[in-house]
Amino acid sequence: MSLRFAAFALSLLVWGLAERALPRRARVDDPARRWKANLGLVAAGWAVHLLIPFALVGAASRAEAAGVGLLHQTMLPYPLKFVLALVALDLAIYLQHRAFHWSPALWRLHAVHHSDLDLDASSGVRFHPGELVLSTLYKLAVVVLLGAHFAAVAVFELILVSASIFNHSNTALPGDRFLRLLVVTPDMHRVHHSPSREETDSNFGFFLPWWDRLFRSYRAQPAEPHESMTLGLAGARDGNALGFWRLLARPFRSAA
Repeated sequence: MSLRFAAFALSLLVWGLAERALPRRARVDDPARRWKANLGLVAAGWAVHLLIPFALVGAASRAEAAGVGLLHQTMLPYPLKFVLALVALDLAIYLQHRAFHWSPALWRLHAVHHSDLDLDASSGVRFHPGELVLSTLYKLAVVVLLGAHFAAVAVFELILVSASIFNHSNTALPGDRFLRLLVVTPDMHRVHHSPSREETDSNFGFFLPWWDRLFRSYRAQPAEPHESMTLGLAGARDGNALGFWRLLARPFRSAA
């Protein structure tokens, strides 16, 4: 848990400073209100954040002790199992992300994340507590089915939180064209936060960029230039309606 929090805090600090030094876009919304709302959602889901590493690592340890899971049925060397577990877990998160867009019920929760009118480091942790609970239950099932070693699970959780903060940051990165061959970059993920349905339903990856190309959900650039493209959701443009308490209640309102 302490390592996950350290990764969260360090990533937020590093990319928060980077986007101030090398901003990609001018802000359109009040940063103080946004950060208050985004970090408020972190606080609201803090119990889940505390339980995630213990629950997932504990499930991995019990599965290993019982010999349960696909990787435990193989004679592969441990380093290869470790790498395969990281790749498989990243694929699982890609599929989960697509499911949250495909299902209207799940979208009501995930829309809280997409309602941000700007993108920066704090957007990477802007998730409704209900989405975090469902995501944790899903990852528990994946970890047991896969038979991932507890160390791979712990490392993946560090990668996931760090990558989410990185690829939501408002940082102008040199060499994006080549960097996005290895990881999901801010420019690549920004397309996903367009209010256009075609662009929103693209670039679902969080860390590895390959799944979008493999499953044909990759979109290289938005229709509008990055500097001026609209972000957020159509019909949800009022900053006053995007405060912490409104975001928390959003999935349960009739017009969510």
